[in-house]
Amino acid sequence: MDSSIEVREEGTVVAFSFQDMLRYSGPGSPGGVALGYKVLERAFALLEPGGSVERRQVVVRTAFRGPGARDACELVTRSLTDGRYVVDPALERPERGETLQTFAFSVGYRGKSVALWLREGFVSDEFVRLARSSDLTDDEQQRFAEMKRALADRLMATEAVDIFEVQ
Repeated sequence: MDSSIEVREEGTVVAFSFQDMLRYSGPGSPGGVALGYKVLERAFALLEPGGSVERRQVVVRTAFRGPGARDACELVTRSLTDGRYVVDPALERPERGETLQTFAFSVGYRGKSVALWLREGFVSDEFVRLARSSDLTDDEQQRFAEMKRALADRLMATEAVDIFEVQ
C-alpha cells in the first residue's frame, strides 16, 4: 500500500497516498476511502495514460452516496469544493441489483470521461443493508466496522483493473 495518486496543480505534482486519504476522511469509512482511491487510480490511468491529470479539471459524478469515496475524491481533485463532484441518482444501475446499483462512477477530464462500475464480489448484501440502516445495534455496528476495514484491505490489495467494469 505504498502507492500514491499523482495530480498536477499549477505545474507542481502533488501525490496522495491511501493513508493521506484516511487521515483526511477520518476513521469512519475506510472502505469508501479505498473505493474512491481505486476509482481515481483506474480513471486517471484511462483518461491520461502515462501522465498525471490537472487536479482542478477532473469532474466526478456518482450514484454512490458514501462519505469515504467523496472525501478521497475531494482531497485529490478538490471537486466537491469546486462543484465538480455530483451525486447523481440517474447513474444508478437497478439492473445490477440492490447491492451494486449505486456503485457507479463517471470521471471526466478535458472532454473525455469513463464510466466505472464496481464488479460483483466486493460488497455483500449484508454490507449494503448495514450501510443503509440508521439504527444499528452495538453488535451490528461492530460487524459493519469490521466489514468496512476488510473491504478497504481487499480493495487496496487488488489491482484497480480487476475492481471495475469500464465503459
